[in-house]
Amino acid sequence: MDKVIKTAREACADIKSGATILAGGFGLCGIPENCIRAIAELAPTDLTVVSNNCGVDDFGLGILLRKKLIKKMMSSYVGENKEFERQYLQGELEVELVPQGTLAERLRAGGAGIPAFFTPTGAGTAVSDGGLPLLYVAGGGAVAKYSEKKETRDFNGRPHVLEPAITGDFAIVKAWKADRFGNLVYRHTAMNFNPMCAAAAKITIAEVEEIVEVGALSPAEIHTPGIFVHRVVKGTNYEKRIERRTTRKAS
Repeated sequence: MDKVIKTAREACADIKSGATILAGGFGLCGIPENCIRAIAELAPTDLTVVSNNCGVDDFGLGILLRKKLIKKMMSSYVGENKEFERQYLQGELEVELVPQGTLAERLRAGGAGIPAFFTPTGAGTAVSDGGLPLLYVAGGGAVAKYSEKKETRDFNGRPHVLEPAITGDFAIVKAWKADRFGNLVYRHTAMNFNPMCAAAAKITIAEVEEIVEVGALSPAEIHTPGIFVHRVVKGTNYEKRIERRTTRKAS
């Protein structure tokens, strides 16, 4: 029952080339920094990564992108990552852009065992009708692969599009606290996509700032039950960067 692993590298050691990884975080908030660095060192290739975005050029998931370890990204936006944009437009990276709420719900559905659901988001657009560029030919310019048309149905007089659930081989998530059984507590906005990712993978690796003994966490404060978590690792040397610093002059 003790799920604590000594290092992030050891926890991520069996992530093989071709794996699908669900990565928690929003921008650079609540990202599993140590696990990302470990995967970069282990260097499995042809990864499919599902995450709200792909960090920035030199931090977060952008590290994996820059090392050309990612074959496909499923995200809601490109964000501040110029390398993400460049690889996509040059045909080096397949990209499936998903509306943010739909991405969250597809992950949640995957964790709940729901194979698909109908949503009004994207109905009547290229999201439902198909034709979005997923992959450009090498060098850019022409499109090599377009998104396909999705099933739609009317509910209460409104069109809805059928969206499939998302599951993964591995999830890497960031939590504030964990006990040795893998029960997780997130802190404020760092919760973001982490709980959905944690529940939707075959193997979930939780990177945390503090590990406490079993019984130290109140059942009422646990966000992700340990039944969803397979490995716990204590992170070190957190940078916790700010993606875009916005300030104003003192009044």
